[in-house]
Amino acid sequence: MSAKNKAVFLDRDGVLNQEMGDYVRRMEDFHILDNFEALKTLQDKGYLLIVATNQGGLAKGWYTEDELAKMHGELRKQYHAHGVEFTDMFYCPHHPDFTGECDCRKPKPGLLLRGIEKYNLDPTQSYFIGDRERDVEAGTAAGVNGILINSDQPISTILDLIK
Repeated sequence: MSAKNKAVFLDRDGVLNQEMGDYVRRMEDFHILDNFEALKTLQDKGYLLIVATNQGGLAKGWYTEDELAKMHGELRKQYHAHGVEFTDMFYCPHHPDFTGECDCRKPKPGLLLRGIEKYNLDPTQSYFIGDRERDVEAGTAAGVNGILINSDQPISTILDLIK
């Protein structure tokens, strides 16, 4: 049995980019927060960095998969310039009012469970940083340590909570 990996899961809106109050629908509204050093520190400690985000605006038709891919490409590019690599980006494209129930929309743990499975993660050594109670609930349901921050709060302020 090989040793398991550890990860820090990250919500997107309000954690990696500025919270807009509603869905970020266009590239022009996608303002990346400066968490470069904090995430580099976590990466250097051996954590995989994995994004887990609800993107119900897709189900509502407010933006396209193509627009979402552009935003995630820009996120990867800006962090890459600072030596930070995201291992993966999982998103839930569903919305209960439009697509019914799913197992991936937070607070359900589906996005995290996919990451745990795909990357052989030890949930007890992993964390989920989010700015909503549903992020912490999803983390708890997946056996991951949830850390609740305020929207747009610098990740550097909670690094001491991650071993």
